[in-house]
Amino acid sequence: MSRRSLFYKYVGLFAAVVSFALVTSGFAQIFFWYRDYRNVLDRIQDQEAQAAASRVSSFIREIETQLGWVISSPLSANLPEQMRFDARRVLRQVPAITELSRIDAHGREQIRVSRIAMDVVGGGADFSAVPKFTEAVAGRIYRGPVYFRRETEPYITMSVGGMRPDTGVVAAEVNLRLIWDIVSTIRIGERGYCYIVDAQGRLIAHPDISLVLRNTNLAQLPQVRSALDRELTEQGSVQESHDVEGRPVLATSVPIVPPGWRLLAELPVDEARAPLIDSLLRSVLLLLVGLALALAAGVFLARRMTIPIRALEAGAARIGSGDLSQRIAISTGDELQALGDRFNAMAERLQESYTSLERKVEERTRQLEAAIIAKSRFLAAATHDLRQPLHALGLFAAQLHVEHTAASREHLAERINASVLDLNELFNALLDISKLDAGVLRPDVRLFSISAILNRIESTFLPAALQKHLSLRVIASSAWVSSDLILLERILLNLVSNAIRYTDCGGVIVGCRRRGTMLRIEVWDSGKGIPPEERTNIFAEFYRMSAGRDHPAGLGLGLAIVDRLCRLLQHPLTLDSIVGAGSRFTLTVPLAEAQPQAAASANDGQPASLSPGAQLIVVIDDDPLAREGLATLLQTWGFRVVSADSDQAALAALAEIGSRPTLIIADYQLKDGRTGIEAIKRMHDRCRERIPAFLVSGNTAPDVLREVQASGYHMLYKPVTPMALRASFVRFLKRDDGVPLWRETGRTPQDRGSVKLI
Repeated sequence: MSRRSLFYKYVGLFAAVVSFALVTSGFAQIFFWYRDYRNVLDRIQDQEAQAAASRVSSFIREIETQLGWVISSPLSANLPEQMRFDARRVLRQVPAITELSRIDAHGREQIRVSRIAMDVVGGGADFSAVPKFTEAVAGRIYRGPVYFRRETEPYITMSVGGMRPDTGVVAAEVNLRLIWDIVSTIRIGERGYCYIVDAQGRLIAHPDISLVLRNTNLAQLPQVRSALDRELTEQGSVQESHDVEGRPVLATSVPIVPPGWRLLAELPVDEARAPLIDSLLRSVLLLLVGLALALAAGVFLARRMTIPIRALEAGAARIGSGDLSQRIAISTGDELQALGDRFNAMAERLQESYTSLERKVEERTRQLEAAIIAKSRFLAAATHDLRQPLHALGLFAAQLHVEHTAASREHLAERINASVLDLNELFNALLDISKLDAGVLRPDVRLFSISAILNRIESTFLPAALQKHLSLRVIASSAWVSSDLILLERILLNLVSNAIRYTDCGGVIVGCRRRGTMLRIEVWDSGKGIPPEERTNIFAEFYRMSAGRDHPAGLGLGLAIVDRLCRLLQHPLTLDSIVGAGSRFTLTVPLAEAQPQAAASANDGQPASLSPGAQLIVVIDDDPLAREGLATLLQTWGFRVVSADSDQAALAALAEIGSRPTLIIADYQLKDGRTGIEAIKRMHDRCRERIPAFLVSGNTAPDVLREVQASGYHMLYKPVTPMALRASFVRFLKRDDGVPLWRETGRTPQDRGSVKLI
């Protein structure tokens, strides 16, 4: 059914397109042809009407000219015989004049010459009150209404007045049969005709004389009424109307100026449309022939298209069933052949892929096994590295039960602190890489002086360098850069830490170079260098250099974190190394366009000295050991502390002492499935004000961080160092004099709570 449907779709579509083109072309041709034909027909009709009107107008003007010639001489100067001679000559020259008379200035007829009656000389008939005398004397030319003699022939009375008062008037009775002869000989097309009406619409001349003899008034016809409504100088356009018998006609009108008549030309509509009907019949016949040819061509083309498509369908089905050796043979030389070639190429590639699939599976299996082995090695190394400080910490803690001297107790405290720092460093590295993997770390780019980081590097690593008998030289710089202070500091701390760790003699140099709009921060060391074969893996996660096996080892995440942070900040990092001579890490940072005042950042990044005074801190944590440790640390700093395992217990304790807290520190995950966010909100509701607060958590999941940030709070990750706590207090607490502690750090109010600790 689908194949037949496609076949008939092609046939129908082709036939429809061709039919539409033929119909559109045919009707457009008929339309334009009929429009041109109508224009030509209208012009012919107008020309015929104008010619007829011109002949009638010439006929009237000739009579008026002859009458004017007769009246040109004064009546007193003409003897009766002379006047009769002149009148007879006019009758011979103008056959349409049947009777001619001369009237003196007093309206008395002096002579009358007629073709059908006896001549009268000196008859003296009084015409002084007759229009043919009065109007001729007033306007020189008078044209009377049409009348009929013996009900057979139409006549009109015409008179012309003289130029002088004593000349009088010449009057003539004019037979209009000649006008009827003119009108009856005019033909518009085969059955078209002309006729003349006067200013009132009465019929003067018509091919059907009976209509004229019946004194027919055609003023009710639309074309006649339209012609009478126009001025005599205006020619009418062709309009569709009906004749006196009600038949549809195309009519146009032309004015006959001298007598004020209108000549109308009419053509039957069916005659005008006959060529259109003939053309339409021819177009329909051509359309049927074209449709038959289109169907035949559609069947032919559809077969030419569907056969290759069926071959494609069958070949694709075989290839899809697994017969990858199947090839589709199509030789149409068009897109279908190209499609078949693509199917064949695809089948060939699939066959090649299938043959190599087992090899690829084996290769992937080996890679997976290698990854599992690497993970196992990492877990073993991480377990070893984590157990070492834990083991030392347990041994040192056991010695606390034995009485010691002050010196030995101080030594134990130092060793315990060193073990805790080692653990913290390992946990921080794991936390850093997990946050980078989760994509929750966002850079906070600001303008700051690089001197703050350089001073921190010198104060942090100088003791370690001296302990290894190494020189540490940090070249001061006053340059201002645009970056994230915390992340950039972590990058440089890791680079310098690695340099000191893997350098046995000589020293480490940290310096800066300006290069246009960029600042290059360089870390040089005089260590053993990095072999070329290891430089591609030096920034890989959990990778440890073979040259560093004799040195204290970490998890192999330091340079991996550096590389990830550099890519996050878009700061290029390059490595140059010579085996046996040392290495150089170069970090490129954009320079700040404008440098803020140095006083505003003199202590940037350095925690201010806390002035706790009477400030009260609430600690909410359901872990008793963590709660006790944090509370004890805060008390040693001089703060008052209320510690509880829930917000209800904290509120009860606050009610007993009658004080409001200055800061709330809550663990994210509390008992009964509640979160620290909910606990802080309930305390805000009970205290009826928003108290500064932040959270601590060991959960590094991205959704947890997003939830905390959406709530408007900030979070520190466990284990939290005392320095991290002090840095957070700087942003949330105030001194005894009410000045926010963040002002002592040179930061702005927008920096509150934006602590980043990695």
